[in-house]
Amino acid sequence: MNKEEFFERIKGQMIISCQAIPGEPLYVEEKSVMYLMARAAKMAGTPAIRTSSIRDVAAIKEETGLPVIGLVKIQYPGFEGYITPTMKEVDELAAVGSDVIALDCTLRKRGDGKTVNEFMTEVRQKYPDAILMADISNYEEGINAWKLGMDIVGTTMSGYTEDSPKTDGPDYELVRRLAETVDVPVIGEGKIHYPDQAVKMLDAGAFAIVVGGAITRPLEIANRFMAAVKNR
Repeated sequence: MNKEEFFERIKGQMIISCQAIPGEPLYVEEKSVMYLMARAAKMAGTPAIRTSSIRDVAAIKEETGLPVIGLVKIQYPGFEGYITPTMKEVDELAAVGSDVIALDCTLRKRGDGKTVNEFMTEVRQKYPDAILMADISNYEEGINAWKLGMDIVGTTMSGYTEDSPKTDGPDYELVRRLAETVDVPVIGEGKIHYPDQAVKMLDAGAFAIVVGGAITRPLEIANRFMAAVKNR
């Protein structure tokens, strides 16, 4: 699927994120089970899936036939970012057929001594035709990623870095500002807990949105309900 086809597919839509990492209830060491969540997401009508790990990319593509935004969450010593932080993960995602490769494009410290700009440039040079999604946390990072040739800017990391506001809900203002400035799709992602927030993200100017924890992370969902009941 080329870039134009992918963009047409997701425009104005909700992409569902189906992820489970070690330590989470739906992570099974022996094999991927996230394809079952992806099956439900497809039945609900999502145009694409976002997922973490090589095995889940492969399993979900086989199960659903949907385009996949792939990433690898891994923490290396000296790296503050953990979403597809090195070329090793980029290579693995490309090899398994990720339709889009998501990268941490925040301006945080990298343990390999490279700047994020150097890393993004290297990835683009090695994969000139790949669809690359920049996961950023603030306006400066979004503009930087856009100028460096990233195909999609996603607000994934807003609220999760020291350089972004700490809120309980989505960063609508970041989506609005980026959508008014860049000429690539801005995907609203992060802390979208309720349907009205999803709609508000699109109304703020998001080209598309990604929702994950509110749909596919049962422990997070259960904890949200439990907290509400306890604090009533």
